[in-house]
Amino acid sequence: MSAAETRKTACILCYVNCGLEVEIQDRQIAKVRGDRDNPRSRGYLCQKAGRVPFYNNNTAHRLTTPLRRTPAGGFEPIDWDTAVREIAEKLNAIRAEHGGYAFGFYGGGGQGNTLGGPYGLALSKAMGSSIFYNALSQEKTGDYWVNGEVFGAQNCHTAEDVDHTDLLVVLGSNPWMANGFTRAREAIAEIRKDPARKLMVIDPRRTEVAEHADLHLRLRPGTDAFLLGAILALIVRRSGEDRAFIAEHTVGFDDVRHALLRIPVDDWIRATDVPRADVEAAVDLILAAPSMTVRVDVGLQQARNSTLNSYLEKLLFLVTGNFAKRGANGLHAWLAPLMGHSRPDDVAPVTGQLKIAGLLPPNTLPAQILTDHPERLRAFFVDSANPANSATNTALIEQAFRSLDLMVVIDVAMTETARQADYVLPAANQFEKWENTLFTYEYPRNYFHLRAPLFSPLEGTLVEGEIYTRILRAMGDLPDDQTLAELRTLAASDRQAFAQAFRALIRADTKYAAIAAVILYETLGPTLPDGAAAAAAWWLPTHRFAADFSESVRRAGIEGEGFELGENLFAAILRERSSVAFCDLGYEGSWSLMKHPDRRVRLAVPEMLDWLRRLDPADVAPDPDYPLMLIGGQRRNYNANQIIRDPRWRKTDPHGALHLHPDDLAAAGGQPGEWMVVETRIGRIVVKAEIDDKLRPGQASLPHGYGQIYDTPDGQVTVGPRLNILTDCNDCDPIAKTPYHKNVAIRVTRPTAREVEMMEGQAARLGDVV
Repeated sequence: MSAAETRKTACILCYVNCGLEVEIQDRQIAKVRGDRDNPRSRGYLCQKAGRVPFYNNNTAHRLTTPLRRTPAGGFEPIDWDTAVREIAEKLNAIRAEHGGYAFGFYGGGGQGNTLGGPYGLALSKAMGSSIFYNALSQEKTGDYWVNGEVFGAQNCHTAEDVDHTDLLVVLGSNPWMANGFTRAREAIAEIRKDPARKLMVIDPRRTEVAEHADLHLRLRPGTDAFLLGAILALIVRRSGEDRAFIAEHTVGFDDVRHALLRIPVDDWIRATDVPRADVEAAVDLILAAPSMTVRVDVGLQQARNSTLNSYLEKLLFLVTGNFAKRGANGLHAWLAPLMGHSRPDDVAPVTGQLKIAGLLPPNTLPAQILTDHPERLRAFFVDSANPANSATNTALIEQAFRSLDLMVVIDVAMTETARQADYVLPAANQFEKWENTLFTYEYPRNYFHLRAPLFSPLEGTLVEGEIYTRILRAMGDLPDDQTLAELRTLAASDRQAFAQAFRALIRADTKYAAIAAVILYETLGPTLPDGAAAAAAWWLPTHRFAADFSESVRRAGIEGEGFELGENLFAAILRERSSVAFCDLGYEGSWSLMKHPDRRVRLAVPEMLDWLRRLDPADVAPDPDYPLMLIGGQRRNYNANQIIRDPRWRKTDPHGALHLHPDDLAAAGGQPGEWMVVETRIGRIVVKAEIDDKLRPGQASLPHGYGQIYDTPDGQVTVGPRLNILTDCNDCDPIAKTPYHKNVAIRVTRPTAREVEMMEGQAARLGDVV
């Protein structure tokens, strides 16, 4: 047994990525505590992070050799050289015959697993493809579209200054369970302790954070747009807009004002089922607050009218002047943007779906495949994602995957998506490789955390950068060996000369610009300390950022001018183990991130004002055949994303139970702890039912992060609900096609005796494990 060591790393279960200090021994994570040296999270740890060892320590489910599908439908192990050669040959043939639209890519990372992304995108670009899907494109693209209209680019992204705000408004979010901003529970507790500061929560359920609120508006599910519209109308009717801010920093307020004044406030409030007095009290809080910040998440962004919801929540802080100042919302900096910006005419072939931020919504993916259109998808890579469980309409997604000419999955385990693939390539896990946080959502000072590996990769696995580099080399897309060797020599001896030679190479040939990350991995990568080759992908973005925001970089504590500043920033990222501040824009710095030429906010968005005009309470009336409204993907104490496949990590809720209001469970003829059926128009699942009196009558919830197939001594068991068996690709936002996962119309009935027998058998097998 080796001696125990203490190392710095980060949590991988949500995008806040709090710093961790872990004790490791013999490839095991033995203890986890918060990293007090981390300037972002400052030692904070939520209940989920302590269970991170279950991600790393159980290697029984890990893949350790490439797999190839057999003619009989199973899988056989093959060596890496064979896998790479065969995949490269198939990709070259598809590229030559069908062009770039035939290739698609899904994933490229996760909430703590993003460093493989630049390498996967390099393969996409080498294929000539811009068909790209990920989790963000299922949740956030309506918000990104609004950002593009209001701030000038879809990768202008807002953040919240929670630590200094006088009024925190939480919309469709439960930071007590899901973080969403740093030190969430501590920040909320600090607000509660200060009588001058207030907390308002807008959510149908009495969430854990709502228990701490000064005001909780328990609206009827799916009526967010009506409530926000009514609040804004009342603000304008009271002349509560910040006229000085509007005059100096915005365009189009008169059109917005006229649209808000036309809102039938009483009718819309009645549609929400919130008392008028509570809505007036919300307006009182907003107008009395010296500063307000609005925190939103998928409870708003995957609800009915989702893109309109995103527009209205931005109007809430913009019309009241709560932008680019202390305690308000503002635009945050990226070392490199998490998403891009798409032109209005940039649409997908086959479906004609608008690309937003360079992304396409996964619920349009089956239509890109299940067609005889000449530009249909034929080859598909899925990297560190599990859309067979997480994307809308599981049955249709799996049918589409089985129809592809080539499907390759890169992952640590045999996921439900990997079971549909032609090739499965085993990756190192997130603690066996260099990794980084990418969601730099702090405001106004931003941090970047490059994490060193805790362990070497499990034998037989590779890091993503190496996998993609081998494939591109086999495809013949890399520069010749002599060019790479010359660049490698320069990188080791003269970094500035290397920079000149590297830039000359990628400027001279666009095909090399497309795979710049891979070229950096092959040349600069081997010269970096401690085997940090994969981090080479950050060298070019670091220099670009230092050139564009030099003063902000220096305010963050990085010294130097010109090329030296970029090198010093890159060196600090490589050196610091508890994250490093890379930018301090200050509150006013938000204006420098605006992309409209005049740096003024566009308040009037014609498509949104027209949608607001057409909004009708009748459109969100309950469906008599499916009268309950399901929160599809509720965040609970021990669910996260799909990456922890060991069910023992959950201290509670092993079956991912359906939660119902007591009256609704009784009306369905059920009792707590019994199996019940959940049905929609397209699917049916059997789940364990429990009561939750925090839900409104007529509201139900199922958690996300379940549905994994797990091997037990007595056979395979599916752990909890495969939620997206229930969801419909066509039940979505009209612009972004964001699925309405937080407002799924369902009915609950009793199962058959056979269904109960089957579920009891699964539960018994799972019980033997957990």
